Amino acid sequence: MGCGSCSTGGGCSPAGCKSNGLCLTNGCSKLDVYDWLSHMDMPTNYKPFGIVEVKFKGSRKEFYFNPENIYLEAGELVAVETGTGGYDIGHVSITGELVRLQMVKRRIKEEEVSKKIYRKATVADVEKWKAAKDLEWETMHKARTLALELNLSMKLSDVDYQGDKTKATFYYTAEGRVDFRELIKKMAESFRIRIEMRQIGMRQEASRLGGIGSCGRELCCSTWLTDFKTVSTSAARYQNLSLNTLKLAGQCGKLKCCLNYELDTYMDALKFIPDNVNVLKTEKGEARLQKTDIFKRLMWFSYPREESWIPVPITRVKEIQQMNKEGVVPEDLGVVVEIETKPVKAFDYENVVGQDSLTRLDERRNQKKKNKNRKKGNKPNGGNELPAGQTILTPNGNAQRPIAVNTSTEGQELNSEQANRNRRFRPNRNKNRRPNNNGGNKQDNV
Repeated sequence: MGCGSCSTGGGCSPAGCKSNGLCLTNGCSKLDVYDWLSHMDMPTNYKPFGIVEVKFKGSRKEFYFNPENIYLEAGELVAVETGTGGYDIGHVSITGELVRLQMVKRRIKEEEVSKKIYRKATVADVEKWKAAKDLEWETMHKARTLALELNLSMKLSDVDYQGDKTKATFYYTAEGRVDFRELIKKMAESFRIRIEMRQIGMRQEASRLGGIGSCGRELCCSTWLTDFKTVSTSAARYQNLSLNTLKLAGQCGKLKCCLNYELDTYMDALKFIPDNVNVLKTEKGEARLQKTDIFKRLMWFSYPREESWIPVPITRVKEIQQMNKEGVVPEDLGVVVEIETKPVKAFDYENVVGQDSLTRLDERRNQKKKNKNRKKGNKPNGGNELPAGQTILTPNGNAQRPIAVNTSTEGQELNSEQANRNRRFRPNRNKNRRPNNNGGNKQDNV
């Protein structure tokens, strides 16, 4: 299944299914697992682990027994058992001891694995599987039309055909419960297959469909994230982020999962920041808190009717806070941290993103012309100037006018070599002649 249109002999195909990202599983990088135990030498009496992890469309992964000990590698297509009869086609994601670690991570015991692997997918199995996958787009749009005709408040987001083309699983999102019994009857009559409806959440829908986030990378839920933890607006408050729902929400409409990535670091840093210090009383006036730099441990205050903000370290803030509790008012904020500011040069902003100038080629060309003229004495026409009214014949027979006219006596005569060359030059008057049958030249009639 590698690419056969190039001359490299399939060397550009990636490892695994070798379909160059077109393996009908929404991309080869979806929830991939690197088998770091594959190149390790095992003991001589080692018995391979009899369970294999198989990956299907979307983010669905399941574990299957390998009763016949079929030699399998990552990326191979296999026919596996299903819970409703028939068989399904999936890709082998990992094998060996790494499967045991994945089962421990997902809290699945070996006794709970009941499905098994039938065989490696044959050519007939793959063709039938691809034909079923080709029907998914058309089937989903027909099902959406049927749901609109029945006025059902649900959104069909994806459909997954079984490998043997006997069953289709429809994934939908809805705010509440939906009575889709009539919809199933119409879809069964239209598609002539068994129908299964499965409700998923907004984040699961984004995980199945995939996309590009505001950071410019693929969505975390569709590439590597497997568990969806609760994200609240307090995570944004702890990180001093503006509570703008348009910026904090992801493509699923929920708060971004990445808000929890650095939350623990911020929580640890906030342990050193004092609480309830919105106002510090001094003899100069009440200093109000404007912002807090959590990691630098600085708090910025400002006095009334003053525009400048004063950075104060948290040790001094705690000291003034304790003095105010005891009824003592200091003269001012005391120790003030000086923020070093480096002067910014004007040319620092010319090339912000590392792009070249649009006129760089013109500048080089002009510089070459200047250097060339400088070598020739800064005189046009190679330093030789012609008197007024004199022309030079070019090799094409055309007359060329002088670039400049010098009225002085210096440089009005051509040098002897160039003058002789101009005298010897004659235009090709036999250019439009052609040989006749007698070997002579015959001029074309115009």
